[in-house]
This record gives sequence, structure tokens and C-alpha cells, in this order.
Amino acid sequence: MPTAPSIPIEPLDATRCEPYGWMLGKPVRTDGDTPSFVSPASDFWREHVFDTGTPGETEILWVAYRNRDRTITSLEMHRLTQQAIVPLTAPVIHLVAASLEDGEPDLNSLRAFEIPVGKGLCMRPNIWHATRVMDRDATCLMLTRPSTTYDLVVHLKTGAPACESAIKTIETRTLDAGNR
Repeated sequence: MPTAPSIPIEPLDATRCEPYGWMLGKPVRTDGDTPSFVSPASDFWREHVFDTGTPGETEILWVAYRNRDRTITSLEMHRLTQQAIVPLTAPVIHLVAASLEDGEPDLNSLRAFEIPVGKGLCMRPNIWHATRVMDRDATCLMLTRPSTTYDLVVHLKTGAPACESAIKTIETRTLDAGNR
């Protein structure tokens, strides 16, 4: 019986994740035009301007991830909006893949990033993805578009076709956790 191709888990890195979106949680920069403030009491800076697509509102979701299955058999994608995931209680393994010209997932571009607590990833529209946890459940903050959430909930609960999202079965892949 052939084994499923494995996907190594990589640390989250701004350069490595750039084809899929933007790393969140980079250090403050005060040497450019981006708004920032640094003081002994607190620092704040613009990390990313979130784009929900036109027209669109930004929604904050609380997501609890429990799936520890190292096999990946499907990916999800959102057509209209960026989507950001920020782990709050435990790291997550976030898989991402680009879309081919026909909209199908480009499995040759599939990568798995470990996103630690306090960092995040904001995906571009049309990026295929799946999320796993390794050792324990993880609660994450997610930014998305309300209509995308509603569309996905209706699809998952009733089987009605999704318009703003797609879920695609793929040839099985296995996460390579290495020495984890």
C-alpha cells in the first residue's frame, strides 16, 4: 500500500509565508510611514490593513481547534476575503496551498506552518487551508467576513452549495511532525 506524501512542519516566517499571505506578530518598526508608537509603558503599531473584499465588514470569530489527525484529506478556501488566524491558547499547524488558474488547490505548493501563540497568519483570498493541533486544543482569534462565515455555516449544517467558500477533497497527505 503506497504511503501518503508527507508535509514537513515549518516555523512561521514572514518570507516563507508571503506567497500565501502575511505573517502577523512581527516586531515594531519605527523607521517608516507605518503608524507606530513606542514608550516605556506600551508599544503599538499597524501590523496589517485587513481586506474583506468589496463590500464587506470585518468579523471577529473565536475558533476552537481540536483536530489532531495528521492526515490531510481536504482543504478549504475563501474566494472574497482575507482570513487571519491568531492562536491564543496553544500553537496550531496551519496548512496552506495556492490556487491553480482553474481554482483548484495547487498541491505542489502545499506547506504547513506552526503558528505559535502570539503570532498569526493572514491569508490572501483563494488560499486553500486546513488547521491541526498537535498536543492540546487551541482557541484562536480569527478575522474574516460575516457573509463568508454565514455561507460556510449554512453549507456545513445543511449541505447547501457554498458561494463564498469551497471545500475540496484532496489526495491524502500526512503531516511530518519530525521530533515533535
